[in-house]
Amino acid sequence: MSSTKHNATVCTNRLRVLASVLGLICGALPLSASRAAEAIKSTDFAELHKLIQPSEKESAWLSINWHTDLWKAREKAAAEGKPILLWEMDGHPLGCT
Repeated sequence: MSSTKHNATVCTNRLRVLASVLGLICGALPLSASRAAEAIKSTDFAELHKLIQPSEKESAWLSINWHTDLWKAREKAAAEGKPILLWEMDGHPLGCT
């Protein structure tokens, strides 16, 4: 068999395998997507809600007296010899751009 024919055969076989795998994956997707998630029992809700709440340590940034006026923050930082953390974002506040 010539090198060109061999390469074409290998390529064709790979495409057949890839098409078969993709077919299996696509065929299985509707089965998993059609099942609804199990409802949360009302008796478990309070416990689950407590688990997902940030801890006091994770919420420490809420206790910082953040400034929304950059000029006033700059004046205060200069007077105290401290740096400024500028957190600036573009786009919609919810990320819906």
